Amino acid sequence: MSENTQHSELSPKMLEILRKLEEKHDAVGENLEAHLEGLFYSYFVNYWDYIGIDALLNLQKPKTKYSDEMIFIIYHQISELFFKMILHEIEQIGNATDLTPDFFLKKINRINAYYDHLLNSFNLLSVGLESEQFMKFRKTLTPASGFQSIQYRLIEVWSTHFSNLLDAEDKANLSPNASVEDVYQHIYWKKGATYKKTQQKTLTLLQFEEKYSKLIIRKGKELKDKNILSCYLSLPPEAQNNPTIIEALRQFDKHANLNWPMAHYGYAIKHLQKDKEVVPSTGGTNWQQYLPPHFNKILFYPNLWSEKEKKEWGKEWIEKEILSK
Repeated sequence: MSENTQHSELSPKMLEILRKLEEKHDAVGENLEAHLEGLFYSYFVNYWDYIGIDALLNLQKPKTKYSDEMIFIIYHQISELFFKMILHEIEQIGNATDLTPDFFLKKINRINAYYDHLLNSFNLLSVGLESEQFMKFRKTLTPASGFQSIQYRLIEVWSTHFSNLLDAEDKANLSPNASVEDVYQHIYWKKGATYKKTQQKTLTLLQFEEKYSKLIIRKGKELKDKNILSCYLSLPPEAQNNPTIIEALRQFDKHANLNWPMAHYGYAIKHLQKDKEVVPSTGGTNWQQYLPPHFNKILFYPNLWSEKEKKEWGKEWIEKEILSK
């Protein structure tokens, strides 16, 4: 059979696909025929291998006999996967070579959608986890704590200027020209992992610093002009003043710095505060001061909020969810 006869048996669309594939392979010095021949020997993709089901379902390693510990582990693993999705969207904004307002807004809206899911899922955990079991198996987790989630910290570092991760007191006392290293020493969440009476760092914080301090400081420097706030300020003035973009960023700020920590605070109140007795967290964190946003007043985009809103940050949630019950 001649070459022309063989080609006549292929549809024009198939021939066009082959032509484009040949161009792609020629551009990098690869032989298309060798790659096509390799398809004879390769397996078809299946769901379980592509998703890594066997590995995924074997990542849960409970330390006790209590059945709800499995739910606790799976929930936190799911949360970490959503943090990874959030970081994936943030990094696309920061790494965009020609950032447009539409692309920026699309990614921020995706991030907000992921937070919506996280917040809804946390409500399920709060209702579904049996308190009696939790109070027993949690004792085996010391000093591990959700405080040690590096992805959550990287979301913060990617989202705003590094200096915005100082609480109001430290922000007023530290020089505006302070180095990333100096800011890191006073970063807001460190106060939540110190013993209130002695001001000593908890083992939870010491472990975290040993493993991640260099990474966080490096990212603080690298992302000076690539964080979400910097990217927003690089948009044309009309985009910066676009009400839809502003509201999307405000929602992101509210999700990350109000709704998510307050969901944890409500959960801690339910399980770790019995009448007037406060049960310590597994990591020894001072959660009563660390979690409520009205103490820290961390905002990624402070200029998008009024002075009254900043002053009352978290007040409405406390009044609705804590004081009214």
